[in-house]
Amino acid sequence: MEQHVSTARPRRSLGRVVDDLGATLLELAYGDPDRPGEISAVVFHDPLDQPVLPPHALVLGVGVDASDQVAALIRVLGRQNAAALVLRAPISLTDEVRAAADEAAVTVLGLRRGAPWGHLSELLRSLLTQGTGAVPPEEESLGGLPAGDLFAVANAIAALLDAPITIEDRSSRVLAFSGRQDEADPSRVETILGRQVPERYARVLHERGVFRELLRSGQPVFIQPTLDGIGGLTLPRVAISVRAGDEVLGSIWAAVPARLSEEREEALRESAKLVALHMLRVRAGADVQRRMRADLLSTALEGGAAAGEALERLGLSGQALLVLGVALDERSPRYDGLDSAAVVHERQQLSDAFALHLSAIHPRSAAAAVGAVSYGLVPLTGAAEKAETRAVRILQDFLGRVGDRLPPITAVGPVAFGLPDVAHSRSCVDRVLRVLRDGGPHRRIGRFDELQGEALISELRDLATARSERPTGALARLADYDRRHRGNLVQTLRAWLYAFGDVAAASESVAVHQNTFRYRLRRAAEVGQCDLNDPDQRFAMMVQLQVLCADAPPPP
Repeated sequence: MEQHVSTARPRRSLGRVVDDLGATLLELAYGDPDRPGEISAVVFHDPLDQPVLPPHALVLGVGVDASDQVAALIRVLGRQNAAALVLRAPISLTDEVRAAADEAAVTVLGLRRGAPWGHLSELLRSLLTQGTGAVPPEEESLGGLPAGDLFAVANAIAALLDAPITIEDRSSRVLAFSGRQDEADPSRVETILGRQVPERYARVLHERGVFRELLRSGQPVFIQPTLDGIGGLTLPRVAISVRAGDEVLGSIWAAVPARLSEEREEALRESAKLVALHMLRVRAGADVQRRMRADLLSTALEGGAAAGEALERLGLSGQALLVLGVALDERSPRYDGLDSAAVVHERQQLSDAFALHLSAIHPRSAAAAVGAVSYGLVPLTGAAEKAETRAVRILQDFLGRVGDRLPPITAVGPVAFGLPDVAHSRSCVDRVLRVLRDGGPHRRIGRFDELQGEALISELRDLATARSERPTGALARLADYDRRHRGNLVQTLRAWLYAFGDVAAASESVAVHQNTFRYRLRRAAEVGQCDLNDPDQRFAMMVQLQVLCADAPPPP
């Protein structure tokens, strides 16, 4: 079996990235990709809030195009020992840019037009983390290839079939691809740039019954050329499902000039078995890493003797942290009648999206799902007094990315300046999410310093429920009168208290004339045997109304 050059390079090296993503997504613009060292992280450049980079990071320079900006950024990255800078192609390689790159020892790469930055980020992280899960040493090789390394597998299959290959999941998302994609057609290039089979081509495949055949059969399926949507024809395809027992994990697609020979069809069938092993290895590795990270994060958030060691293993010890929380807004009509398994799946999707978002904000951030909530720890950068404002901006950006597809509620806790503060901030996050989940202020982002009052009321309701508390005193007398005489005295009192004694506003809120409202208010004082001029009595009745009569909504 011919081995692609990328399999001989270290998995996390810059040279490996250029080998596997070059020609189709990335181009080497300037510099030496074979400098020693492995890429430590993939980080988005933010000109307004520049992240702290770990050594040998790969930086995505979104929106940076002017040559003077490029040169200045390269110098900054050189001082932080970054490995490479990715810019949108075509790149203007002026003498100043070249000199800066030489001085900083930073390689410059170009991202092809039409390729989204988000897809590049996901693909880079997938490439750099494949096969890094905790497994026994004897499992580190499958079929002579690094376990879980789907890019190496794709290149090996491409050598066997003499055709460019993609490996896709069940949703037609590209997991990995081989070299030689320039030999395929525009539809294949569009698939890789978008990391998803184009909708128009997927529709044609559905209409032809190709996906149905792949799900039903474990044999290669030949697909005749079709219109590519831009006036030409695609190359023929040969596809085969990737299976683990009865479960379909994904598929392999080869762009070929004609039907495969019997020998190559057999090679494709054998390759599908190998890909299944690698895909299961990726899944297992991801599950192990996810569980381990969730356990460490949970330990750190709970406090106690082991919290310090957990933070150290997460790389977050000895620094101030922002504590964030994200959960599905299960009040959304989207979840009416949805089964519990589907909800759990969407929680995991939201957690993965949140972790990816935070990793782009700061390379040493940590995020994981603990129960129904995904927590994030982000190292504090910049002034402490602006920390929570920055945290809100992080969550606003996240909400903008996920939209209504996975409707979340999010919370910001107080800044954790020391180890004991982490558990306290997590508790505050939980309390804010409780307020938002229980239908508090109609918002999707909550800060504890804004919602502490609502959180206290929620906790008082829990305490009253546990004690089976019922209204007593004036409020009980008013409620009893309303039941017997169909009165509106509790409603009148509530409206008046919420309007701070403004009869005009209170009467308007319950849609009665001011004179009628004043009469009812006098009756409320008489029947309830209370003094509405006494601030202590007014406050006590407001607490009772909030805590014991929570089912009666306040006036608008």
